[in-house]
Amino acid sequence: MTRWQPRIVPPLYFLGSILVMVALHRAVPAGRLSGPVRLIGSLPLLVGLAFNLWGAMLFRINETPLRPGSESTVVVRTGACRFSRNPMYLGFVLELLGVALLLGSASPLVVPPLFMVLIQILFIRNEEKIMEERFGEQYLAYKRRMRRWI
Repeated sequence: MTRWQPRIVPPLYFLGSILVMVALHRAVPAGRLSGPVRLIGSLPLLVGLAFNLWGAMLFRINETPLRPGSESTVVVRTGACRFSRNPMYLGFVLELLGVALLLGSASPLVVPPLFMVLIQILFIRNEEKIMEERFGEQYLAYKRRMRRWI
């Protein structure tokens, strides 16, 4: 079985992304967003937070670890996992989108897609490989039925 244990966990990449967005907003505040557009940012922020909490709760209920690289005990397919194979990563992306909009300039909007790519390369690929090895056809069937993001 493949062993993989990242040193830096996704929440730190998330927090780093917020810092990058704030820096971009302050240093290169390209394309100011209007008040109503900024307020719309609260919607993805709240939905993202809900996905993070819902996903974490489901993992705890199913007694499977949250930390990437830990040995999963079950393929969670209920709750938030009915909408995304990666509900907590999706939550982070939505939260970043919300923060970017709330900041009020267009320059921070480059960060959420970059975060998605980074998470996919650093975490999702490894996690999916481990899940395929551990759960075989059970995970592959879920993977065929459920999209990675939404």
